[in-house]
Amino acid sequence: MSGKTKALILGVIVAAGLLSLLVFSSMNLAKYKAEVCVTFNGTTQCRTAAGATEEYVIRAATSDACSTLASGVTQSMACEQSPAQSIHWIRKP
Repeated sequence: MSGKTKALILGVIVAAGLLSLLVFSSMNLAKYKAEVCVTFNGTTQCRTAAGATEEYVIRAATSDACSTLASGVTQSMACEQSPAQSIHWIRKP
């Protein structure tokens, strides 16, 4: 085998290893998953989020729900500060 062929094979092996590590590590980050329902201005929206911590999941799902419930920065901030109407845990270690 020539030097270029060996380098190419080694590069492919290293790239495959890095890709596998990236996929494996990202799968383990989502330990929690929940559906969060938020009511703002008389309308309710439910959204699902996944993440490494309970706090992150609740914040992400709330923010996603508020993006459809509120218009403008002031309403968005008010919506995101309101307590969740319900939290249904889909996955929790």
